[in-house]
Amino acid sequence: METIDKNYGYIEWLSAEEMHEAIVEWMSELVFVRDEQFFLKELVRSHTLHDISDTAFKESQGVINALSKTEKELVDLLKRVQSHHNLLEIMVNDIDELRMERAYLETHWDLIHEIRNYRADYRNLKSGLFNTVSNLMKKNNRLLT
Repeated sequence: METIDKNYGYIEWLSAEEMHEAIVEWMSELVFVRDEQFFLKELVRSHTLHDISDTAFKESQGVINALSKTEKELVDLLKRVQSHHNLLEIMVNDIDELRMERAYLETHWDLIHEIRNYRADYRNLKSGLFNTVSNLMKKNNRLLT
């Protein structure tokens, strides 16, 4: 993932409810991606067992390694989003903690950008994965007929 420029000239002040809704949506999406990644790894493994060629093995290993990398990033992102959600109380308590509230908002905006980047990277990975699996399946079908 790319680094995030933290020089905010202006930060939109979101309500606690808006941030809560966004966080719940992120968690739902990230949990779905986690399940999807498990499925995709099994898909790659199941379609490469039929083809024992070095080329197919290397291709599938590359895809599995890339998926494993995104899984690790996902676990970290899920933990950070959950932690961020746990700290939402800062925004709803009746104590004026402007520094902490501003830091919370900055973290929220950082997460928005990180999740956006993660989605784009993951979408590109899935596209490559589908091409690889499709090619392997076509190759296997030729071998079977």
